[in-house]
Amino acid sequence: MYKKLLFTAIFIMLPVSFLWAQTTAFAYVKDDQGKPVENVEISLKGKETVKTDKIGYFQFVDLTEGSYQIVITKPNLETKVMDFDIAQEKRKDLGEITVYFSLANVEQGLAFIENNGDEENSSQSSTVGLLQSSQDVFSRLAAFDLGAYWFRPRGIDGRSGETFLNGVSMVEADNGNVDFGNWGGLNEITRYPEVAVNHAPSEYSFGGVASVFYKNTKASEYRKGFQFTQSLTNRNYRNRTSLRYTSGMSSKGWAFTVMGARRWAEEGIQEGTFYDSYGGYFGIEKKFNDNHTITFNAIGSSYARSTSSPATQEAYDYGGVHYNAYWGYQNGEKRSERVKKGFQPVLQFQDFWKINDKTSLTTSLSYQFGKDKSSRLDWQSVPNPSPIYYRYLPSYYESLDPNASVINPDGTTSTAQDAYQTALNGWQSGNPEFTQLNWERLYRANMQQPESSLYGVTGKRALYFMVDDVSEDKIWNGSAHLTHDFSDKIKFILNLSYQNYRSEQYREVSDLLGADFAYNRDPFAATNQPGKSGQFNEGETNVAKYEGDRIGYSYIFRRQEFRFNPGLKFSTGNFDVFVSANASYNNSSREGQFKHFLYADSFGKSKNIEFYNFGLKGQATYRINGRNFLVYNGAVYNQAPFLEDLFINPRINSDTAPNIRSTVFVANDLSYILSTPKLKLRVTGYLIESENETNVQRFFADGIALDNTGDTGATAVVQSAFLTQVMTNVERRNMGAELGVDYKITPSLSFQGLASYGQYTYRNNPTTYFASDAVGRFANGTSFIDLGEAALKDYYQGGTPQKGYSAGLRYSSPKFWWVGASYNYLDDNYLDPSALLRTESFVQNSVSGTPDPNATASELRRLLQQVKLPSSNFVNANVGKSWIFGKYYVLISASVNNILDNTKYITGGFEQTRNVKFQSFKEDFDRDSSLFAPKLFYTQGRSYFVNMQVRF
Repeated sequence: MYKKLLFTAIFIMLPVSFLWAQTTAFAYVKDDQGKPVENVEISLKGKETVKTDKIGYFQFVDLTEGSYQIVITKPNLETKVMDFDIAQEKRKDLGEITVYFSLANVEQGLAFIENNGDEENSSQSSTVGLLQSSQDVFSRLAAFDLGAYWFRPRGIDGRSGETFLNGVSMVEADNGNVDFGNWGGLNEITRYPEVAVNHAPSEYSFGGVASVFYKNTKASEYRKGFQFTQSLTNRNYRNRTSLRYTSGMSSKGWAFTVMGARRWAEEGIQEGTFYDSYGGYFGIEKKFNDNHTITFNAIGSSYARSTSSPATQEAYDYGGVHYNAYWGYQNGEKRSERVKKGFQPVLQFQDFWKINDKTSLTTSLSYQFGKDKSSRLDWQSVPNPSPIYYRYLPSYYESLDPNASVINPDGTTSTAQDAYQTALNGWQSGNPEFTQLNWERLYRANMQQPESSLYGVTGKRALYFMVDDVSEDKIWNGSAHLTHDFSDKIKFILNLSYQNYRSEQYREVSDLLGADFAYNRDPFAATNQPGKSGQFNEGETNVAKYEGDRIGYSYIFRRQEFRFNPGLKFSTGNFDVFVSANASYNNSSREGQFKHFLYADSFGKSKNIEFYNFGLKGQATYRINGRNFLVYNGAVYNQAPFLEDLFINPRINSDTAPNIRSTVFVANDLSYILSTPKLKLRVTGYLIESENETNVQRFFADGIALDNTGDTGATAVVQSAFLTQVMTNVERRNMGAELGVDYKITPSLSFQGLASYGQYTYRNNPTTYFASDAVGRFANGTSFIDLGEAALKDYYQGGTPQKGYSAGLRYSSPKFWWVGASYNYLDDNYLDPSALLRTESFVQNSVSGTPDPNATASELRRLLQQVKLPSSNFVNANVGKSWIFGKYYVLISASVNNILDNTKYITGGFEQTRNVKFQSFKEDFDRDSSLFAPKLFYTQGRSYFVNMQVRF
């Protein structure tokens, strides 16, 4: 009887004990004013993620006995980590959790910086600071501490990633870049996107080997009320003012947010630069019910800003690191020849539909339109007017026979010895007659021209004139994002998208500088192409062009692209797995609107060029326990070439790069992640390889002998010409390791550091071709010649330091102020090697075609050794404090980069491919001051950013 009673008691108690073992943990999230905060993400490490409701409430059910950790996140709020234990209790009250405005993510002042090269078409850009980095400790530190110094994690540029705004990709089909200037200054609207770091799969897009950034601008998700921001800086702009108002959600389900911003500087940190930009945003949201919302967003920024030039070390030695050759005085005021202007607003509709408890659908429609213009000086039948044209620098005169007769920049003649001394005195004293553009001289040259009659017009032909390179875009995007939860452990994702891209690109006359007209023809045609018309648009009746007329080139790029991206997330045992696939199709074409005198097929629409691309990504997370994780990310996919890589010289013909294929990427990384209340750490090893890449560059070259036979039978030998260099089947390898650490020494004091050790190299010798604007089609019927392989294998890739280190301390006071500082070190930064200089053509004699006997292996190693830029270190600091005065919230923050004013750091540059033959290259290389040394970009030196925000 006793045994029966015991058995019965145990049987009855079993379900009771089971009930006790299943616990519900709950809490309320409130802000610093005690108000509930809605839509805060609460992630239970290794389990699930929920969001707070209207009263700030959240809960996790069916928790068993043990230790847990939750991560509390929402844009504009500090991320919070909280640990708790579950014992034998049915409900676990975690109390009220207070979240604060994110002091750590206040505008850091990492402004968009862009430097554009000269005729080399070299450019570099940094978008760090425009996008909020992820909560990953390494990515955050890399963005805010090293990003301002052109450090790119893993050596990957932005063309291998993707940025989404309200469901549609903002990547431009012509070059793969994202023009953040289209919404510049609207930081409080576009900050804090969701991020899939590096090649990790994303719920919103397949992406690439760089990160995926996804941002929705729903009007109701911004803090209700006004927010005023005022910033002061000494960077590209000096002042920034913005005002944002959010209505909050009304009882009838309407919400709107409106914002305006202006950034401006009469002169930036670089000489002769200015900045003037106006940005605006309007968002309206209609909530029909808890399951259905639609939004309309309009965002855009008009801008006008001047850029700064690269220069050789000689020019920097005279003018300092802020020297800029693009400007000069006109009537006592500074005027730049390189000004970028643009306005390309974006209009977007989104529909958010929660079909049922398991299925949600978001659809988006977007239209972007407008123009971007980039100005520059053009000239015909006269010397280059740039003050850093090699024939105007002291080194050129020094390289001549002292008694040789030379023509000075002002048109007078003298001996080389006298010209050298005059130029040296002018540069050393900073005389703008030597160091800057002379606008008055250009006007005078045009106005002193005798009137002439040609092509049916009479007047003064422009020797010098200003042109705008214009991109006039019309871009339609449509997308759908579907999610379905099969269970709490299995989630299906489907992304569909379509883009219709049309970009009309042309050059137009913007200022004739006192002349009457400019001719739409090649001024070198009479020499290079005897007997040919030389007209850039044969058959047109008006060869003489006036301000506002198109000149030089005019064509249309078109591309249509479809994408299909399914994904599956599931959990099994201690594994969380995310698999994402991609299938895409695009077709591209060019339509020429000018008939170039060298290319009969330059006019009209080209054939459609099609690419089918596929890919697979996967992420597997192994939960060792609630605080230790192993994460693997893998990707293999191919990516179609962008339009500017597909069409090698679209300004004058529709020829495509030979043997062009989609670039293939294979990427793998493995991370160990530790996340505790005191220590957050990530250690990662990665390997990224690519092949079939096509790379196109344009530059001016001396030393290539090209024989042209004109229509009259006369033959001309071209020694100098603009060339297009095309590399195909480029293979790269990026490998290395990353370490990110955030350790709380005390609850308020943290140590933060990173180490990035990379090796980014070329892993083959790509095939190299070149085309010339002075020749047209060669004897083989194509517009390019095969130069064979370029010996680039094992050369380092340029564009970013390959090693970076940062260590710093940050103190965050419970009384709402913080201060932090970091020491940063960068090394192993190289200039990209020129392919043309490393082909067999470089050592071949132009006449005999045989190798130069002096081009020994040791001599070639000496001359073609890759340029390594100096290592450098920097100290950064930031501080901030917030106050609450009744209904007013005030935040003031300040940051200083490069406190010690290190002005010796070279951020990048390019080799000048002017002398493309061994003997002439060697002669210039061995000069005390090379005439064609690399052109470089220097860091801006010490910079600051002070920011004040007032919310009410």
